Amino acid sequence: MSYKLLIYSFLLFLISMPVSGGAQTRYVTVASTTSTEQSGLFRHLLPIFEKKTGTQVRVVALGTGQALDMARRGDADVVFVHAKAAEEKFVAEGHDVKRLAVMYNDFVLIGPKSDPAKVAGGKDILAALRKIKAASAPFVSRGDRSGTHMAELALWKSAEVDIEKEKGSWYRDTGQGMGPALNTASSMNGYILADRGTWISFKNRGDLAILVEGDKRLFNQYGVILVNPEKHKHVKKDHGQAFIDWLVSPEGQKAIATYKIGGDQLFFPNANAKGV
Repeated sequence: MSYKLLIYSFLLFLISMPVSGGAQTRYVTVASTTSTEQSGLFRHLLPIFEKKTGTQVRVVALGTGQALDMARRGDADVVFVHAKAAEEKFVAEGHDVKRLAVMYNDFVLIGPKSDPAKVAGGKDILAALRKIKAASAPFVSRGDRSGTHMAELALWKSAEVDIEKEKGSWYRDTGQGMGPALNTASSMNGYILADRGTWISFKNRGDLAILVEGDKRLFNQYGVILVNPEKHKHVKKDHGQAFIDWLVSPEGQKAIATYKIGGDQLFFPNANAKGV
């Protein structure tokens, strides 16, 4: 059994354990992205929801692809991720009937201040990726089927770079969450695509800085889905729906908007937005 599978199995064991003594704890299991967890958003949101409802939220933070696979197996009640195409495929497969927009931020290209690929100050992410490839400058990839990894691969494709064929020793697949991948980029003085929320909360920046931002292609939408209780009878439909309803309610949206670090807002609520 792989190390990742062992960790995943252990997490499932922990979140399924009953609490001894007194009334049984009411809880909902949420499979979510590492960016929502490592940015500190859940540490801000969940105490508010739990105090209001008495329902505990147990988060398993994974890459978006792994989170959706967890839900496909019925091991989660709610999915909270950021890869629209993968989310819509999940819904189309019958794992639920509706995906709701919750919030957005953006991706940014992080890199060393020395900037060997000479991309700093630009807003064209595709041009920046081409320059990194041409310079064979160190680039760190999540490599974990996360929403960020999916976005990165789509950007390479749009830049007309077949990264699977053209990557070399300059391209490092980590198979890690956003925080650990940023640590790798910091140690290597490498470039990396990151969500802005995790970057703002990241402490080990070393010589790294935001070099490219503002391209509309870097928009990063988050969605939430209730796992279909018709497919998995044990799904906590009422508790899961209550969490979703709170996230998209005025109270939940305000809680998202008020999460800041050093005055910087990490996520922007848009529950009523269309087409995102």
